[in-house]
Amino acid sequence: MAEVKEFTLPDLGEGLTDAEVVRWLVEVGEVVAVDQPVVEVETAKAMVEVPCPYGGVVTARYGAEGEELAVGAPLLTVAVGADASAPAGGAEGPCSGGADGVVAEADGAGAAGDGGAGETSGAVLVGYGTGAPPARRRRVRPTPVSAAATPVNGVASGYGRHAVTPEVPVRAEAEAEAAEPAPGPVPVISPLVRRLARQNGVELRTLTGSGPDGLILRADVERAIGAAAAPAAPAEPDAAAAPAPAADAGEVRIPLRGLRGVVADKMSRSRREIPEATCWVDVDATGLLAARRAMNAAGGPDAPKISLLALLARICTAALARYPELNARVDTEAREIVRLERVHIGFAAQTDRGLVVPVVRDAHGRSAESLSEELGRLTGAARDGSLTPGELTGSTFTLNNYGVFGVDGSTPIINHPEAAMLGVGRIVPKPWVHEGELAVRQVTQLSLTFDHRVCDGGVAGGFLRYVADCVEQPAVLLRGV
Repeated sequence: MAEVKEFTLPDLGEGLTDAEVVRWLVEVGEVVAVDQPVVEVETAKAMVEVPCPYGGVVTARYGAEGEELAVGAPLLTVAVGADASAPAGGAEGPCSGGADGVVAEADGAGAAGDGGAGETSGAVLVGYGTGAPPARRRRVRPTPVSAAATPVNGVASGYGRHAVTPEVPVRAEAEAEAAEPAPGPVPVISPLVRRLARQNGVELRTLTGSGPDGLILRADVERAIGAAAAPAAPAEPDAAAAPAPAADAGEVRIPLRGLRGVVADKMSRSRREIPEATCWVDVDATGLLAARRAMNAAGGPDAPKISLLALLARICTAALARYPELNARVDTEAREIVRLERVHIGFAAQTDRGLVVPVVRDAHGRSAESLSEELGRLTGAARDGSLTPGELTGSTFTLNNYGVFGVDGSTPIINHPEAAMLGVGRIVPKPWVHEGELAVRQVTQLSLTFDHRVCDGGVAGGFLRYVADCVEQPAVLLRGV
């Protein structure tokens, strides 16, 4: 007898609590192997292909493409031990009911015994792997139907080619909210249905479920939302009534979820917690541009080119060695400043998904050439959406080159929980007094936004002045080599 196992959205690490379904890689009725990717999801940090730890026949998928699922919510169910040669049930099968699809538990405590459980996965993602048996084991138990619904090639009819209606579910989700107060529990088992109702102000007790035994399904909640949004019937004209306000010209609502939601939360937290201040200075970058040209020419035509951002990152690591107060964070609970020995430089990158901050690990130990290579690799990964969560976390200082947008200055929000961010404006030719004479030079503006709790203006000004000196005269770096 095949055993139906439920695979839930695993913990993808780095404190992520939900993910959006981008693309399903398998269909209901399809045979999957252990560790085969079954769905592509987008977290707040990266796109991830999620592998399934079970091998068997897919009996249900939970969540439509574009829907957001919480960690621990069902992703799909797999019939383990089914005959892989049996005809697939297809998307019209009995268990393809999306987020509201359910599988009835087998009767008896020993019905889901360990025998014949099939192969399971290794530890491919945080949150699941080998070891202890699954907490819940399920079988598909069909309701009585015609003789045409008998098993085919040993595959249970609950997921074979013959459509049957699942029985009333008898399980309650571990993640479901606590029972509602009297007069009794609401007939809802899906936490997704509960969340949809809560987000749209729908009182579940007022609904009559269309599912078995009055079970409230997602469709019931969506109908209630639609009914609430429908315009009320026009009232009889009242000459004494005040004139109605002009109709709204229309609005577009964009959910703050996924990457955009995390960015919004992080920026809001930064502004709430960090008393930030900004100082800036105009700098003659002609010398830095000349140094870059010389370095690239010395490497030959086939050598990798060193980017301007890499040189700025190298200058920042030297400045942080002189002013370690800015390579720090504040532990608000302990009321302590935590200075960090290693420098992990994040750099702001604009992508189709939104603003991301890839991280160059151990930037203090890298040469300009190594920094340029790693910055190029991370930039390419950011553009094609292949950055891993680990490549988007852990920065201790951020470099923000907003000059690529054609602007001169900015007062950016600090990348919480860091203590500082250096911003670089566009480099443009401007009149400048050079060696006592007016000349046209390549000028840029540098701005430093810093957490005023970790240092005062003297440290921040000293850091920014050192960076500016290195930009104007790159030979200054050689003093610290």
